[in-house]
Amino acid sequence: MNESLMISAEQKKRARNVGFGYMGLAVITLVIFSRRPGDAGFKLSEGGANLTIPAQQFALIFGIVFIGLGAAQLWRGLGKVSNIVLALATAMFVMSFLSWATSGESFSLVGMLQDTVSRSVPITLGAIGGILCERSGVINIAIEGMLLAGAFTGAVGASLTNLWFGTIIAMLTGVLLAWILAVFSIKYRVDQVIVGFAINFFALGITSFLSFRVLVPNPDYNSLVPVMPISVPVLSKIPFIGQILFVQTIFVYFSFAAVALLTWAMYRTRWGLRTRAAGEYPKAAGTLGVDVIKLRYRNLLIAGAVAGIGGAWWPIGTVGRFDQNITGGRGFIALAAVIFGRWHPVGAFSGAMVFALAEAVRLKIGNFDTGIPSEFLLMAPYLVTLVVVAGFVGASRAPKAAGQPYDEQ
Repeated sequence: MNESLMISAEQKKRARNVGFGYMGLAVITLVIFSRRPGDAGFKLSEGGANLTIPAQQFALIFGIVFIGLGAAQLWRGLGKVSNIVLALATAMFVMSFLSWATSGESFSLVGMLQDTVSRSVPITLGAIGGILCERSGVINIAIEGMLLAGAFTGAVGASLTNLWFGTIIAMLTGVLLAWILAVFSIKYRVDQVIVGFAINFFALGITSFLSFRVLVPNPDYNSLVPVMPISVPVLSKIPFIGQILFVQTIFVYFSFAAVALLTWAMYRTRWGLRTRAAGEYPKAAGTLGVDVIKLRYRNLLIAGAVAGIGGAWWPIGTVGRFDQNITGGRGFIALAAVIFGRWHPVGAFSGAMVFALAEAVRLKIGNFDTGIPSEFLLMAPYLVTLVVVAGFVGASRAPKAAGQPYDEQ
């Protein structure tokens, strides 16, 4: 009874926050975005026609819509369609912002969305690693360390051998760190959050040290040609969507497959049922014959492998080298995506897209004279993370046994 009342109170708080959020968007849109005249041209395909948007008129229309949405949300709420409306409102605000920022200029919308999908890869794979662990009952704060260490070993391995071997080395690096997390948190019952942060600090320290001592004096150890995008036959020819989703690197396609596979396995297989039972009621699962300890070990190692591949995305999938702290906190954003998605793979993938979009917008807008300080643009993805998780996610419950050691006796 008390739990249901708490959830109801959280839902009311979320509805109120979202309502005030709509009003805030209305103020920004009407006061700032509607003051710049001119048309913004959005390229919908490479070498194709432009979509011309009158920035001022669009801002006025969207501002009025935001006022209506805010009033409706504060008055009675939007019920079951609130999340859909929120997603549409976010898209409207982004379009209004882009129209304002690029007024009088031409802007490649398809290029920005391509970049968004690509940049979602490490966040998506990190979030999948987080879901695998927490659904099993282990909190994985070490995603950042797994991504960073995977990026380092992937860069070195690919530079000395080939891209595939570098990816495998990155995957094994993630497995090694996941094994350390598993041993300390499962066998020795050390606080899982403390172990996770220790792994993060270790990964940051060792990669920075080796980067300075090894990679800087030996640039051949940190120089590779990243993988090229692969066009999927037929699908890549679909107007607009085809270039965004189906002209990507192998890392993007792997992330798509990982989300689909984990969703199916978690909710359609015996393994998924046992995993969810181990994360919710491990005692009951153990009584029914599930080897909870073995299950947690196995799932943590799989999570580490996936996160390691996510780390390899930086040197092998994009920039072709390793730089100190190249992950820039994306592992923690992956944790936010897990919470955003309520521990569901598809939801976490949606969260990864939201956060990746914020970063892609930041990079594209930096090329235009908007008057926005560059320091603010740098913090935009993290600000979006805080706002979304703190104000708009609402009542979400982690697996009950997450963070709790399991005693077989």
